[in-house]
Amino acid sequence: MIDLNFKYKDLLNYFKEIIPFQPELAIILGSGLGEFAKSVNTKKTFSTSEIPGYPLSTIEGHAGKIHFSEYEGKKLLLFQGRIHLYEGYKIYECILPVFIAYKMRCKKILITNAAGSVNLNFHPGDLMLINSFNGINIKKELTSLIGLAGVEEKNRMLNFPSLSFNKKIKAAALEEKIKLKEGVYWYTKGPSYETPAEIKMTRLCGGDAAGMSTVHEAVFSSYLGMETSAISCITNYGTGISKTKLSHADVTETANLVKEKFERLVKRIINSI
Repeated sequence: MIDLNFKYKDLLNYFKEIIPFQPELAIILGSGLGEFAKSVNTKKTFSTSEIPGYPLSTIEGHAGKIHFSEYEGKKLLLFQGRIHLYEGYKIYECILPVFIAYKMRCKKILITNAAGSVNLNFHPGDLMLINSFNGINIKKELTSLIGLAGVEEKNRMLNFPSLSFNKKIKAAALEEKIKLKEGVYWYTKGPSYETPAEIKMTRLCGGDAAGMSTVHEAVFSSYLGMETSAISCITNYGTGISKTKLSHADVTETANLVKEKFERLVKRIINSI
């Protein structure tokens, strides 16, 4: 296990004296979903390239910004972009947004991502509330991060997703008349998209959507005792479902098409906390 407080002491000291407020809710904005940050009242923005020890995001659609924002009186911590294992970073770097939110005493975190459909009833443009995940592909890295969890930590991790938080998200979707799917998120390391055979295997094993993020963030935030929920924006069909060849440009394009629906849902969620 790595001592994150020691590893990121300069980063934490950087924030200590200059943050404008203690946030109530942290939101990690996935591929193509970063535009949400422009729809709220931002008090202070940090570029991650200026923060000591913060890894640079190398993926299109991940701006590398941290915003302290407000909406309807609620104080928010927005991560516009994330860090992925497939960029060559270590697990302790990929969970840095969660660690920062935790050190700022943020009690709740909403994790969002772009994902490919595995369930044949899920289509690009759908929003999926994650009700479970399969992280078997990242077990080794997670063990190196958190070690052997005690009883208390194990019990905390049973609370993903947070039942109370998910209930509020479902209510928000109903109020906004947004059809919210529910399903299992299947983690793959990337950087390449899954093969048709891998998508078929994922479906047979109970997966509904596949992506390359979120699971380690959700495990770590739950381990720390944060109320955690996650939403996938279905941006493409999994390989083999459609004859169209996949590209990251398609992912960001579809996310842009649903940004109005996504924005309405997240703002309603914020109002409910």
